[in-house]
Amino acid sequence: MKTLMDVQELQDRMTSGAQLILLDVRWALGDPHGHENYREAHIPGAVYVDLETQLCAPGGPGLGRHPLPDAEAFQESARQWGLDDDSTVVAYDDSGNLAAARLWWLLRDAGFGSVSLLDGGLSAWRAAGFDVEGGQEQHCVGSVTLSSGHMPVVSIPDLLDDASVDVVLDARAGDRFRGEQEPVDPKAGHIPGAVSAPTAENLGPDRRFRSAADLRRRFSALGADQGNVAVYCGSGITAAHEIAALEIAGISASLFPGSWSQWSTTEGLPVATGA
Repeated sequence: MKTLMDVQELQDRMTSGAQLILLDVRWALGDPHGHENYREAHIPGAVYVDLETQLCAPGGPGLGRHPLPDAEAFQESARQWGLDDDSTVVAYDDSGNLAAARLWWLLRDAGFGSVSLLDGGLSAWRAAGFDVEGGQEQHCVGSVTLSSGHMPVVSIPDLLDDASVDVVLDARAGDRFRGEQEPVDPKAGHIPGAVSAPTAENLGPDRRFRSAADLRRRFSALGADQGNVAVYCGSGITAAHEIAALEIAGISASLFPGSWSQWSTTEGLPVATGA
């Protein structure tokens, strides 16, 4: 299934009666009101997904802030959303899919291929004049069977081994990469040798992904069109967005799940600052 679905295609499918599972992943760093925002207005039929409790395991020292969820727990969450093995899933949020991409990546990693991101998310849906609804949606419990390990990942030893990874992309904002500020984690800076590649630059002003050709040019200029590519961010959430953008550009990349929140809290690891 293709990485992106546009709002008109989603509307056409919904109008035709196609069986879709819409998942609303309303979350942003520092904003605890995702569920309230969902209850106020969401795409009709969409089920709310709680990123902190359903798309992550509890964080801790040496693990990072948002570790990947246990495979069995993630499968149970997916069943609660109503997923069956033959379901088609469309995930979205209201921040250009910066959060929804985590769900997209996790489902792909779990061996579930029928999942797309709604390009532009809720804002694009509204801009097209389509209806929203309030309240809480709940599907019948599904029976999907999921596994894990279908998407490439890297660990700290891989990143310390020059033979394992050729290009490391840092998906955080440029000022965090340079170490000018660090609002969340204990150390400021970046993994030595990493290249600054802010996730926000995957999107246009309308919060839709840039074209495949534009993304290809962007990542080629960063050296990510050759060799083994790894991506990290603050805690492994928006790095999934970068992996989706790389896939649109035709480039495969691995996720460093612990990201900077794990690297910066692991004793003895080097930290670089500046451009």
